[in-house]
Amino acid sequence: MPYTVMIHVLNEDAVVGEVENLPEPGDQIIIVNNVRRRDGRDVSYVLPETNTVVYPWTRVHCVEILPSEAEEEVVSFIRE
Repeated sequence: MPYTVMIHVLNEDAVVGEVENLPEPGDQIIIVNNVRRRDGRDVSYVLPETNTVVYPWTRVHCVEILPSEAEEEVVSFIRE
């Protein structure tokens, strides 16, 4: 199951993409598919036809795991 993540790259704006598996403690890199900015625009240092980007952990500040649409819980009030 692919996970949507937000990667905070050192000295760059955060990027959003999909990863097949969550990173393990011993990993040296993170492989991200469909890299884009948070607002959906292209990342300036990645060619538009590129599908996969490999980031070394030395360039990553942190990784946020974003909830999928299926996991999001919508709370609404229904008046009966």
